[in-house]
Amino acid sequence: METNIQHLKEQLSQFCGSQQIFTLPLCRTRYTEGMRFLAQTANAFWLLTDASVMGKSLRNKSRFITIDFKRYSPTEVETHGHDAVITYTDGNGIALAKQQYHFTDFPLEQIRLFFVDNTLLLPSEY
Repeated sequence: METNIQHLKEQLSQFCGSQQIFTLPLCRTRYTEGMRFLAQTANAFWLLTDASVMGKSLRNKSRFITIDFKRYSPTEVETHGHDAVITYTDGNGIALAKQQYHFTDFPLEQIRLFFVDNTLLLPSEY
């Protein structure tokens, strides 16, 4: 399993820019090739949808939004009462919102994404 996670991280780091932009029909958010690869490979279209909805709702607070997913360890799950959290910030450390997840099968322990100009992207694509 660790090999697959490391392989996914290596594959994601290879995305730089995007020649093609996709649109999430539900909320008309754009997303890059790297985000599409992440969603397909990790079966995480839920992440695209959740990040899009929250990003759009926070646009009046910041034009640049970081999306930090963190899956908790078993000990942290007992402390926090849920499996994972996504924290949305303005990129300068000011938290704008948090979403808690009671269950997740997302393979990575953590990942940072950006929401800029109605577009979801990996940091390497910014």
